[in-house]
Amino acid sequence: MIDWDCIDTVLLDMDGTLLDLHFDNYFWTEHLPRIYAEKHQITEAESVDRLHSTLNAERGTLQWYCLDHWSQRLDMDIPALKQELQHLISIRPFALEFLTRLHHSSRDVLLVTNAHRKTLNLKMENVDIINWFDRVVISHDLHAPKEDRNFWIRLQDMHPFDPSRTLLIDDTEEVLASAQEYGIAHLLTLLQPDSKRDKRLQTRFQGFHHFDEIMPGEPSA
Repeated sequence: MIDWDCIDTVLLDMDGTLLDLHFDNYFWTEHLPRIYAEKHQITEAESVDRLHSTLNAERGTLQWYCLDHWSQRLDMDIPALKQELQHLISIRPFALEFLTRLHHSSRDVLLVTNAHRKTLNLKMENVDIINWFDRVVISHDLHAPKEDRNFWIRLQDMHPFDPSRTLLIDDTEEVLASAQEYGIAHLLTLLQPDSKRDKRLQTRFQGFHHFDEIMPGEPSA
């Protein structure tokens, strides 16, 4: 699936790629709607509809990923509510071994995430993988989400890389499409970002299930 001899730089998404997306999906589709319904004295079905409409209106934008924005917009402490579910944060199977192999190779390994810094901090309090990366890049710091070509331009300015020898692994196809348009040559997606939801049968980009399927070789002694 990957010719590792052709890869100098590896860009890795966090939620739904290295970490199970169940935490995020459960928070936004079940936990938050339940609390929002109680706050506004409406049914959970009405809450789901109202939140779905409000959230999706900004999908794919930097605001969509901003916890401060939604805390203000919904008049709720989103980071605090996320902490209530932090026991659900988990790393995907074989991801740590995969990161270990990459870390001990000669490749640059970057975490590139749309997650808000408060989300990143919460995740790393529970699954600390920061030290396996040469650099952690948050889209909010580049003032553009990964769906926006400007993200890749600014990433290149911050941490130069050869797109033709770069691998991006991400569970969001809009992100992969943006990276492909920029010129990143090697693109992979996850077939089951959320372990509690069905495996995706069709993806625009080549997909895999677990990281043991794409493990780079052991470094030479």
